[in-house]
Amino acid sequence: MTDQRRSGSKYVTPQGFAAIRDGIKASGAAPVRVPGGKPRWLKAPLAVGEGFDMVRRTVREHRLATVCEEAKCPNIGECWNAGTATIMLMGEVCTRACRFCSVDTGNPRGWLDAEEPQNTARTVQLMKLRYVVLTSVDRDDLPDGGAAHFAATVRAIKSLTPQTAVEALTPDFCGVRRDVETVVDSGLDVFAQNVETVRRLTHPVRDPRASYEQTLEVLAHAKRHRPDVLTKTSLMLGLGETDDEIIATMDDLRAIDVDLLTLGQYLQPTANHLQVERFVAPTEFDRYRELALARGFRECVSGPLVRSSYRAELALAGNNAGVDNAQLAALGTTRSSP
Repeated sequence: MTDQRRSGSKYVTPQGFAAIRDGIKASGAAPVRVPGGKPRWLKAPLAVGEGFDMVRRTVREHRLATVCEEAKCPNIGECWNAGTATIMLMGEVCTRACRFCSVDTGNPRGWLDAEEPQNTARTVQLMKLRYVVLTSVDRDDLPDGGAAHFAATVRAIKSLTPQTAVEALTPDFCGVRRDVETVVDSGLDVFAQNVETVRRLTHPVRDPRASYEQTLEVLAHAKRHRPDVLTKTSLMLGLGETDDEIIATMDDLRAIDVDLLTLGQYLQPTANHLQVERFVAPTEFDRYRELALARGFRECVSGPLVRSSYRAELALAGNNAGVDNAQLAALGTTRSSP
């Protein structure tokens, strides 16, 4: 879980292996800020409330990690108060070091919590969730990248609460097709793997072991293997991509029948991570959504604070998951300090 260790410093986990706090080693460089500071529309509600407290107690009791906390998601208050959470499997330490992500980096050396699938299923049952998103750190130290653990968790949830829809936002499993099939055959409803950014920016944005083409192949194989399972991916904007590159990425995704797309603003989690190149206006997010829908996506959830799992249960509602970009735009372009 979150703690007060200095960002970028090395520490030893309770399981006995070394990790780097927030994933990227401290560089000592002063943070670079976009001129004018952060727009007012990027201010998220405070993470307080009865629902928030209930979810936090539940995940603590069952020793679960959530990407909501580990990735410093700005929507944690809204989603947890709505009784939803994205549960992060296989620990809090990732074997990769993507330069946009604040999850801790290290080598877990095969460690897994064998009780996690059942603990996760009981948590979903206690929270009375109708829709749950399972995600995980990358686990390149495991022979199957954690595919069997993912599948066991999905089956445990479906056994206890068969009415709960399950989305799995998975690693790329190094492109190994049988591992993708293990997860897709587990009984889930939505299979997601994030392309994260446009082809040109894949490196340095993502870890060298990830690639644009590999993510496309994982999504394509999931759809070929189980056409009835919805496929989903996400793009961060504000890293220096152009409109033409965003549109080209949409076309690449539709060429392999990806069903759902989310678009959100990249926010620099620490001074050691990639800087923000631009803040995308809410009206632009609306325009990108229309471009996506025109290309045949079932839905494109698009907005400044949208993350890949944002209100995932509303992804097919046809209303941008309730995101009102016009209202955000009405806040104007007045800046405030980050």
